[in-house]
Amino acid sequence: MTAPASRPQARPRSDYRVFRAIGTRWADNDIYGHVNNVVYYGWFDTAVNAHLIESGALDIHAGGVIGLVVETQCHYFEPLAFPQTVWAGLRVAHLGTSSVRYEVGLFAEGAERTAAHGHFVHVYVDRASRRPVPLPEALKQTLETLR
Repeated sequence: MTAPASRPQARPRSDYRVFRAIGTRWADNDIYGHVNNVVYYGWFDTAVNAHLIESGALDIHAGGVIGLVVETQCHYFEPLAFPQTVWAGLRVAHLGTSSVRYEVGLFAEGAERTAAHGHFVHVYVDRASRRPVPLPEALKQTLETLR
């Protein structure tokens, strides 16, 4: 019999390379008075894609390459709720030929450790064929700054 995996722990701000403020909305709270778990995944998408778009590494409207999410996971440590500003920290954990594993930490305003953190994997594909393609150079350069 194998020993159980160690329980995930909250991570410090220093684990992440860039940060983005995200305001919570009234509709984000669920009946239990905190942000519903599905909202966290939207924040992951927002943090990653906004950074890529703003850095000029991704053209979501006319670019020939798009990222498709093939895996995602989140660990929750502290509740977040409206009204609150959430800070999303971003880093790249793995950079492959056509795929990237992004890790995102979500922090309450002023907090030093994650309220939640997780990851998702993008496979970059040709927009028309949906077949994997090597990461474009501009995208690779931007992603390298997040490692």
